Amino acid sequence: MIGAPLRALKKNLIYVVVGSLAAGLFVGQFIGPGTQSRLQTAIVPVLFVMIYPMMITIDLQEVFSVRDHAGPVGASLIVNFGIAPVVAVGLARLFFAGDPAYAIGLYLIALIPTSGMTAAWTGLAGGDLEAALVAIAVNLVAAVVILPLYLSALIGGDVGFDPNALYRQLAIVVAIPMVAGNLTRRALLSRYGIEGFRRLKPTFGGVSSLGVMLIVFIAMAIRSESILADPLASAITVVPLVLFYAIILVVGTIIGRALLSDSQSVALVYATSMRNLSIALAIAAAPGFPPAESVLPIALAYLVQPPLGAVYMQYRRDIVEEGRTVSEVFGGWFGRS
Repeated sequence: MIGAPLRALKKNLIYVVVGSLAAGLFVGQFIGPGTQSRLQTAIVPVLFVMIYPMMITIDLQEVFSVRDHAGPVGASLIVNFGIAPVVAVGLARLFFAGDPAYAIGLYLIALIPTSGMTAAWTGLAGGDLEAALVAIAVNLVAAVVILPLYLSALIGGDVGFDPNALYRQLAIVVAIPMVAGNLTRRALLSRYGIEGFRRLKPTFGGVSSLGVMLIVFIAMAIRSESILADPLASAITVVPLVLFYAIILVVGTIIGRALLSDSQSVALVYATSMRNLSIALAIAAAPGFPPAESVLPIALAYLVQPPLGAVYMQYRRDIVEEGRTVSEVFGGWFGRS
């Protein structure tokens, strides 16, 4: 019975995030330090609710298949940890020069690539699903190792950054849920089999979405006063996000066309343009580092990323697979209107 509401929550995650963001900012204007403190203590358990179910759906054993998909996986690593950080740094300096908290949010988005939707969109767009699954596992493991090194270089002088604190947070919000999720996955597969496990996966996504909803609300409520102190600057945060996603999408498309097969290029695009916003949000919202305001760009990224995946899928279906041009498709739309 509870599965249906959770699946509906996941299906409507964009609207859920918008509602949680708005509600958190509104409620945060009326709560005192005592309520903020209680909300702060709820963060870690809510983070576990958000990350643990997501980890159950990730098969880390795919890492051992990297040799079979060296082309798309290698290209995804180059884009995700070579090109994406450079793009993020450029945009952060252009838009967030005076606000390191928002810059950190953008860096977390850029440095934690792939998500469960990487596989989903790849399959819907007719891409190489196996390559996408391997890329998810490899990039997630790489991000855990690389993230503290990059952040040390990028923000060490801007805020009180302690790499050891970040490693502790990665252990709490990534490593422990990853191990627990992997053990749970094995137990469920042993008991229910592959088909039974597949039927359970949407429910896991719904529980994770519930965690996203709660953590966005808590983070916005705690930092409502500072965020709304300059509402225009906060709203403008979405501009560099759109630019970041657009640039990475174009780069992934160009590299895929130049070096990979058609189906592999689709996997590459989704392995580079989809970011793991749940983990980025978990790190940003965890007590200590980073500043809580860094949650805002990540929350807004939930509004940008799903439409991007849908647009590229429609491009594949309506233009690439049918051998049409963009002008023909738009001409047909306007002709019908």
